[in-house]
Amino acid sequence: MKFVSIVMGSKNDYIVMNSCSKILKDFGVKYELVVSSAHRSPERTATYIQEAEAKGAQVFIAAAGMAAHLAGVLSSKTVKPIIGVPMDASALSGMDALLSTVQMPAGMPVATVAIGKAGAINSAYLAMQILALDDEELSIKLKEDRIAKAKKVEMDSMEIETIIDGNLPDPY
Repeated sequence: MKFVSIVMGSKNDYIVMNSCSKILKDFGVKYELVVSSAHRSPERTATYIQEAEAKGAQVFIAAAGMAAHLAGVLSSKTVKPIIGVPMDASALSGMDALLSTVQMPAGMPVATVAIGKAGAINSAYLAMQILALDDEELSIKLKEDRIAKAKKVEMDSMEIETIIDGNLPDPY
């Protein structure tokens, strides 16, 4: 069974990463979500990666804040794609996690997305794009989603254009 593995460094990350799992679920993509820390439970993390690969994990999403070494640890233990989601968990508003996630040594790649909820959402889409390389049904769903998003922009514009054309008074 092919699936996406979502690994969070802390239970607190679930509030944000639930956005990721919801999108995968909406697209019918199987996923597994676990908490495992690069620092507090390194043995668990290493064991989990091996077990997840054996079960069919095709892409790993790693969400972590502060030092954010989780994505790097995953990258050191597998050749499967890793997507890092920096979390806003410190006084630095996630910049520390962003830099820790994106600054990987050569040969140990981690695709890094935005900090927080936007990153959680984009990690789901990026994971699905990777899976869609050999899954035509998923590829079609992603294309349909893009078309729907483009239509939404057009509809939003039409609403604004109607307001402007109606010469409604400026609220300012």
